[in-house]
Amino acid sequence: MDRILIKNLTNYISQEVLICGFIHVRRDQGKMVFFDIRDLSGTVQGVVLNFNIPIEEVKEIKEEFNVLIKGRVNKRPERNINPNVQNGDIELEILSMEVLNTSEVLPFPIHEDTREVNEPLRLKYRYLDLRNSRLAKNIKNRFKVQNFIRNYLAKEDFTEIETPLLSAPTPEGSRSYVVPSRIYKNKFYSLPQSPQQYKQLLMVSGFEKYFQIARCMRDEDTRGDRQPEFTQLDMEMSYVTEKDVMKINEDLMIQMIKEIYPNKKIQQIPFPVITYKEAMEKYNSDKPDIREDKNDPNLLAFCWVVDFPMFEKADEENVDGASEWTFTHNPFSKPKDISLEDFKNKRNIGDILTTQYDLALNGYEVAGGSIRNHQPEMLKTTFEIMGYSEERIIKNFGHILEAFSFGAPPHGGIAWGFDRVMMILENEPNIREVIPFAKTGDGKDLLMDSPSEISDKQHKELGI
Repeated sequence: MDRILIKNLTNYISQEVLICGFIHVRRDQGKMVFFDIRDLSGTVQGVVLNFNIPIEEVKEIKEEFNVLIKGRVNKRPERNINPNVQNGDIELEILSMEVLNTSEVLPFPIHEDTREVNEPLRLKYRYLDLRNSRLAKNIKNRFKVQNFIRNYLAKEDFTEIETPLLSAPTPEGSRSYVVPSRIYKNKFYSLPQSPQQYKQLLMVSGFEKYFQIARCMRDEDTRGDRQPEFTQLDMEMSYVTEKDVMKINEDLMIQMIKEIYPNKKIQQIPFPVITYKEAMEKYNSDKPDIREDKNDPNLLAFCWVVDFPMFEKADEENVDGASEWTFTHNPFSKPKDISLEDFKNKRNIGDILTTQYDLALNGYEVAGGSIRNHQPEMLKTTFEIMGYSEERIIKNFGHILEAFSFGAPPHGGIAWGFDRVMMILENEPNIREVIPFAKTGDGKDLLMDSPSEISDKQHKELGI
């Protein structure tokens, strides 16, 4: 007999079936014992009747035991039908039960809102937390969104391409995690803050439309909408303008929400576009919350913010100690046409505007990108404005400058903060609620107990 998923039991009325899953709830009622059984597809009520199985044989079966059950699917009498629950019109008459594994008493209740539970305890036992219906829904919806994105972009002639996790340390805005090389002593790989340079190199390769649901790592202070490692929807396109990139992402976001979150209302379509200057003057934020009703949890107010300054005053001098300027987003952005002369002549640096475009949603930045400097001399000018020496430019960026010298097409792209998007769509307070195995707010993995020490042997092998 083949196993049947619980969601499909209504197709087997009056038939014997085999199901597997967890004991969700146990209720004893004299000569009957009721069990709610749960698998990945849902729950069903089962009943042990004394004439089928002696009650004594199931007295030790507790909640969260894992069981294999043979039973008969019976239609409930009209008076017992519950239309408000899954399988509320059927009941499983249990004919035999086999315990596949027992369970200790759980460290916290999982059938209530686990957001009320001490978070370090939840993260230590995350595999139990994920049994909670809210968390399970979040992760399933995360997959649905990713699957929708993949199918949508495939129809738009994008190619999904994986890029390396071990790369070279380069300055791109945040601190990188570094990995020592065992073979090349005193040399290090860097884990990617984003696939920024690789996706631009793919444009040089002629792929034209790239995307990736990419894992990224940044060694920065954490907060509710940040984690040391996170997920981006990353994309890059050749021969595009700012409006081209904005349009395909806006259309994708709208269609995804209509398909997967039909209960959500998008405040304004097309999304309004405001300048950075307007956003700061009106909202005092470059990721403004423009909701007309902030008490409506299902209201989504998107807006594009454009015309960002390309450079800002640096908090500290760069490595070469020669400039007061740094980039506002990343060093690969192209200046807007109206600022090209100032950029080329390295004057009025604070007034140079860039082709950056950010997508804000309910007060969060959920995506950002730009048109890139695809000509090597133009890109080199950016680093010169920031005071980088010729030696440092070649050392850190010589590979991409050389790549751009081989007929690189004009290109631009964007990246979504995917976890942040999911957090907002699921009405969660932080991104840890939509990440399967999240870290604490201060970057610890309590489940695996990391970061942790390494052995003396590993220290010696790595030369550290």
